[in-house]
Amino acid sequence: MHNLDQKVFGKITTKEIIGADPNLEKTKLILQNELNFLLLELKSNSKENLKNLLDEQKKAEDHINSRPGAMALAQNKIQLFNEFSQKYTLELKKLLES
Repeated sequence: MHNLDQKVFGKITTKEIIGADPNLEKTKLILQNELNFLLLELKSNSKENLKNLLDEQKKAEDHINSRPGAMALAQNKIQLFNEFSQKYTLELKKLLES
């Protein structure tokens, strides 16, 4: 069973990704705003903290994708979450490599 209040992308929780509300368009806007905020915060982090953030985001992805075949879940929102999560992890990896 999922912890619906678990934060999986900044302040965004599991229930916002796998639930019916908010709708897809609003979810995309929320994810974009959160991504922008998260990317701004990255510049002030140490390499160790960046590694921890990357590990936490990978865990969040695993958490959201642990039941991808469940028909009751909002598959389009899960896909959208994955796209934004991958953008974030890519930036984390770039900063770790620099």
